[in-house]
Amino acid sequence: MPRPRVVALLAPEGPRLHDPQAPVVAADDAGLTRGDGCFDSALVIPVDAGGDDRQAGDDPGPTHQVVDLPGHLARLAASARALEIPAPDEAAWTELVATALRAWPEPGEATLRLTLTRGPESGGPPRAFVTLTERAAGRPQRGAAATTTRPVRAVTLSRGHPSDAFVDAPWLLGGVKTLSYAVNTAALREARRRGADDVIFTSTDGYALDAPTAGLLVVRDGAVLSTPTGGTGILASTSIGAILAAAEAEGRSARHELVQVADLLTADGVWLVASSRGPTPVGELDGRAVPVDDGLVADVARWAGF
Repeated sequence: MPRPRVVALLAPEGPRLHDPQAPVVAADDAGLTRGDGCFDSALVIPVDAGGDDRQAGDDPGPTHQVVDLPGHLARLAASARALEIPAPDEAAWTELVATALRAWPEPGEATLRLTLTRGPESGGPPRAFVTLTERAAGRPQRGAAATTTRPVRAVTLSRGHPSDAFVDAPWLLGGVKTLSYAVNTAALREARRRGADDVIFTSTDGYALDAPTAGLLVVRDGAVLSTPTGGTGILASTSIGAILAAAEAEGRSARHELVQVADLLTADGVWLVASSRGPTPVGELDGRAVPVDDGLVADVARWAGF
């Protein structure tokens, strides 16, 4: 993962830039010691100057913008409520993000990460900060040919619970984007040990769930499907929501529906989707080929806004 190029903190006096190489949290911050916090990630793209009606001498403002910032802030706020962490309001986060964007030095796309921790265990307020990093190479780029995205190899790994495990267990924090990602990173290490790039988690009753850092999208018999949230514990994906809405607007059947793991191999196509990652097709699952149709890949990229 690229190093952050820009870091901005929400200090008591307001947002301020911070040295990317300097510490951000205290050694006893609960986000560090217990993973007690939440985060959200979003895609940052250059502002389209073609529609800019500013006059000479006006403040040029940021050269980049966040795709669906309100949606990401709403999801972050929901995570904070579930964790019972007092969170900055949307206006404070928006100002913090604008501070970081104004300092972004690169012309291309970037990844924004918004982080909120509970704060020091010894006492103190929650810690809110954002980071900006360059997007990793090899991912879909807006305006580029969809076929430039390399399909990934994935393996299935069990989550160890049924697909409805979160229905009567809100304390499991289903749908909350917490800082506790040790299981997710362990799964990715296991994938690499098996010669794969990524993971599709599965339930003990045979359904496909999501990936460690992405949602799951499946096109089967022409229908565009994604794992339901709620009882599955799956995080609601802003990107997948946009894809389903765009596909439905073009006349496709698009909905949330559980898909059997065995059906992934015979689907029209399978994608791992995240805001900063974009829709990435899966070309191999557990050593077996998964269909990758260039036309369908282009459709999904377009529905995602790429």
